[in-house]
Amino acid sequence: MNNRPALVYADVSGNIFDFPNLEMVGSSGGRWQRLDAGDYIPLPEGSELFLLPGRLPVGFNRKNKRFRVLSQDPFDSRQQVQAVAAFVAPAHTQILSAAFQKLPGAPLLPLFAYTSVGWQNGRFVVAGLRVDEDERQDFRHFDPQQIELNARRRMSQESENRLVQHLGKCALAYGCPAARNLFMNRWEAPLPTSPVCNASCLGCISLQHHAELCATQDRISFVPTPEELLGVAGPHLLQAARAVVSFGQGCEGEPLLQFDTLQQAIQLMRQTTRRGTINLNTNASLPEAVKKLRSAGLDSVRVSLNSCQAELYKAYYRPRGYTFEDVKRSIRIMKDMGGFVSINYFVLPGFTDAVDEWDALRRFIEETSVDLIQLRNLNIDPEWYLSCLNRPKHTKEIGMRKLINSLRREFPDVRLGYFNPPLDLTDA
Repeated sequence: MNNRPALVYADVSGNIFDFPNLEMVGSSGGRWQRLDAGDYIPLPEGSELFLLPGRLPVGFNRKNKRFRVLSQDPFDSRQQVQAVAAFVAPAHTQILSAAFQKLPGAPLLPLFAYTSVGWQNGRFVVAGLRVDEDERQDFRHFDPQQIELNARRRMSQESENRLVQHLGKCALAYGCPAARNLFMNRWEAPLPTSPVCNASCLGCISLQHHAELCATQDRISFVPTPEELLGVAGPHLLQAARAVVSFGQGCEGEPLLQFDTLQQAIQLMRQTTRRGTINLNTNASLPEAVKKLRSAGLDSVRVSLNSCQAELYKAYYRPRGYTFEDVKRSIRIMKDMGGFVSINYFVLPGFTDAVDEWDALRRFIEETSVDLIQLRNLNIDPEWYLSCLNRPKHTKEIGMRKLINSLRREFPDVRLGYFNPPLDLTDA
């Protein structure tokens, strides 16, 4: 392939440059790889570029056909350089992670996903693809002025509803896409409920005990009442286009631990309207609670998984009081009762597409009959993640594109995507 994307790097001041003498490359579980034609797309609008401190960029030299670590600025040899990665916009899944060489003493990377990025024909490109055509979190659909106006108006009008105040902060301070859509009166709205959790995930974004990691957002500090939840969800279910309301957000622990509150809230919602979809994002740790919530009117669940292998799941989630078998039992209960089940499958190239993980995923699908796999990028330092799970740096993998194509071919009834779908299409 001619005209391959060029390597990009950053100088000590954070300015980003392209270096045409070296090709952009990616990483799969720590192994550097050249990119094929279908491995990259233009950088999606709403994506961000990150500097990788203490990490040198890696490219491919076409002349000697070798990978090269860029240790100094090619335009000023006195200057040091840094690797660069992309945090791709929602609805996109990474094919390869950023390639770099870690220097001694390099800090742990914050809790984001690090996708390979390069430069081609006057624009940035990333090693990824779009997996969901739903535009609910596309950057161009958000009007910051309108969101702020709506959020502040509603926070003022519903000053006694603590959940409205919390979600206002999520929209205005953190730019949470779900909270912003709530205040635009459309699509999927968040319903965080739980300040506690029964897992201690390595990559938890709302509560961190690791000295080098900072949670990327504040965890909710209270349990909303069923009436407060109805105050947020009721108008949304009644009025929003393609309405979905979802318990279980990045700003909380495990919502199933607030089972009684969820059950009462769902009953109130369904007394108010049969319209829209009530969803639960969960670790699926409490099968009997899932059963009761489904009976109360819960329409769908999304179960988060880093791996379909019990030991690797346990190493990441570090569950307290439940097992991987409980997770599968919850899914089977939901399916047996006619509910819709997604898995929130955390993607990391070189791990997710490893042969043993692919085999485990196939068995998991056959055993549980899930309806949808949401291919979401894992927000974590990739090297730290692999070391914590005691995975070899280089495993045999099939490649992310082949994995996705194999899923479509072998399981045509299983949808692939990124978002929780609206199941009530009467107002699509």
